[in-house]
Amino acid sequence: MPSSRYYTLTAACPDRVGLVARVSGFLAEHGGWILETNLHADPDNDRYFMRIEIKADSLPFHLAEFRSRFAPLAEELQMSWKISDSAVKKRVVILVSKQEHCLYDLLARWQSKELDIEIPCIISNHDALRGFVEWHGIPFHHVPVTPDNKQQAYAEVARLYDEVRGDCMVLARYMQILSPELCAAYPGQILNIHHSFLPSFVGAKPYHQAYQRGVKLIGATCHYVTAELDQGPIIDQDVIRVDHSDSVDDMVRYGKDIEKTVLARGLRYHLEDRVLLNGNRTVVFR
Repeated sequence: MPSSRYYTLTAACPDRVGLVARVSGFLAEHGGWILETNLHADPDNDRYFMRIEIKADSLPFHLAEFRSRFAPLAEELQMSWKISDSAVKKRVVILVSKQEHCLYDLLARWQSKELDIEIPCIISNHDALRGFVEWHGIPFHHVPVTPDNKQQAYAEVARLYDEVRGDCMVLARYMQILSPELCAAYPGQILNIHHSFLPSFVGAKPYHQAYQRGVKLIGATCHYVTAELDQGPIIDQDVIRVDHSDSVDDMVRYGKDIEKTVLARGLRYHLEDRVLLNGNRTVVFR
């Protein structure tokens, strides 16, 4: 049976004539079998984005040699690029506080292999979910965060993340503001789920803000974390309709369902290398 293993090449560079031909020509020269191609031109910024899946066993070499052979072309085209292997599971570190609904959902998808990832550890600023996490056989780290220890706490989070060789950090309703140093250390690696349709109602208690404003739609936003609160590049969003009869508690209950779905979807896009950064925006190849 043919191998289902594939490599995913993603790249962004200044737009110019012949980009796709140069990259596809390189692959064809080495027998590369293209399984899927996604392309986008941004004329406002004169940038070009691509995502290409390549059948792994169609190439006569492994990724290390691919990188060395492709590097001169990428340099000529002024590309920022990477290539990943579908056979290597991404290592996702989850941060959570006391609200467990997003964590429950991610672990259910992990157990069912819907999210085919490794979860080397879960970090929390509270100890409440330790038993649940350890029941799943996942190491749990309690890292308290107080106004007086934030620098040390986030240094410990970074240490744990590096120690387990994390590829991605997910804030699954982690109700703390990360330090600017932590955000800067892992750009494009930290995902957050915000319980609002950003840019509306940033910060704390967005459902209460939405209720007071009398909105007819509430939503959730999965975005990358930056030093500026709730302003990072948006990966995915969704909404649900509400009306005058819905209380704040109703909105919170409706919102939990949206939060779970949007976080899981945004994480999947990220893990499959479908999200490319374009300044404070994203290109998402669905």
